[in-house]
Amino acid sequence: MKHLLQNPVYHALLSGDRHLSFGNDQVKYFDEQVSPFAGFDQEYKNGFTDLHDLLPSGRKILYAIPSAITQPFGWQVQHVIKGLQLIYESNRKLKAEFLNVLPLTVMHVKEMLQLAKLTKPGPFGIRTIDFGSYFGIFENEKLVAMTGQRLHVENFTEISAVCTHPDYTGKGYAYNLLLHQLHLILQQNQQPFLHVREDNQRAIALYQRLGFTISRTMNFYIMRRQ
Repeated sequence: MKHLLQNPVYHALLSGDRHLSFGNDQVKYFDEQVSPFAGFDQEYKNGFTDLHDLLPSGRKILYAIPSAITQPFGWQVQHVIKGLQLIYESNRKLKAEFLNVLPLTVMHVKEMLQLAKLTKPGPFGIRTIDFGSYFGIFENEKLVAMTGQRLHVENFTEISAVCTHPDYTGKGYAYNLLLHQLHLILQQNQQPFLHVREDNQRAIALYQRLGFTISRTMNFYIMRRQ
């Protein structure tokens, strides 16, 4: 099943996140307020042409693939993020009580957007919470750390939006939230995975300490439809 994670966006849109999926039989994408991700089978040669036909001028997409690609016709590559994909394969026993971790709801979206804007964990929109299972830590009624889930690929669940306000780092909040997500995902008989920038050595070290191993490189192409 790990081969599905070579093209995680497309397979998520076909499986665990199909209720959030738009497109046709060949190409799939999320509403932009949920996520800019779009995908198609890697063997399908007209994917970017189909997306160009389906999406309006100016629409941005995020395309994830392990290999390098050239700029498709009709699209402007604005940025390329070199990343890594990590999979959790540890058998360690996890704690099951998290007293300071609270569920986040639509009432918290404004604070979530502010925290994401400050810490830049990746694309985060007004409806990203629709992926579900967002939790945070508060100090003095202020959201200071959060994480959640994003892509749901068959029996794999991605941990995403791991961020801590810079004034509150060093308190173990990210570590605690990650443990909480691992507990939730494993309780659902899913296997956790995540993505990280390849130059974010601090985060990579944390993930490896938790039991994640590097699976593959992943290139993230931010493109704008012309």
